[in-house]
Amino acid sequence: NAKDRAKGPVKKKKEDPSAIKEREVPQHPSCLFFQYNTQLGPPYHILVDTNFINFSIKAKLDLVQSMMDCLYAKCIPCITDCVMAEIEKLGQRYRVALRIAKDPRFERLPCTHKGTYADDCLVQRVTQHKCYIVATVDKELKRRIRKIPGVPIMYISRHRYNIERMPDDYGAPRF
Repeated sequence: NAKDRAKGPVKKKKEDPSAIKEREVPQHPSCLFFQYNTQLGPPYHILVDTNFINFSIKAKLDLVQSMMDCLYAKCIPCITDCVMAEIEKLGQRYRVALRIAKDPRFERLPCTHKGTYADDCLVQRVTQHKCYIVATVDKELKRRIRKIPGVPIMYISRHRYNIERMPDDYGAPRF
């Protein structure tokens, strides 16, 4: 410290105005064209949340058929291991939801992470792969997914499925 004080003030190097400035720019996925996701297209892969299945049962909606009615195309509902574990933890009251989730038309997606919190699992999967539509009724999960560009959200309103943030090109109905 004493030696540093004896030297006096340190002079900064002047920046060369013609030098190329390096800065870090966040990497955006190549599948996004502005806010539209070009990886989305029939057959649609739809990540289903636990509460979406439960609310579908309460609204007396057939999951696969209602999804096809909403998107006018073939839909493949996908369920992660975390969502399956969450439904199993809910117990006997949700046995109908468990039976629907084990339907062979549903695609099972294995999880490799620790823990079984389904919301984190869905957000992580959608951030990595932008080829999914997320089906949820949970307000907190919707808020988290809206921050991720190019990921549409399917929800239930007025006893039918609606979709939010879907490009017009893909034939999603406008309400």
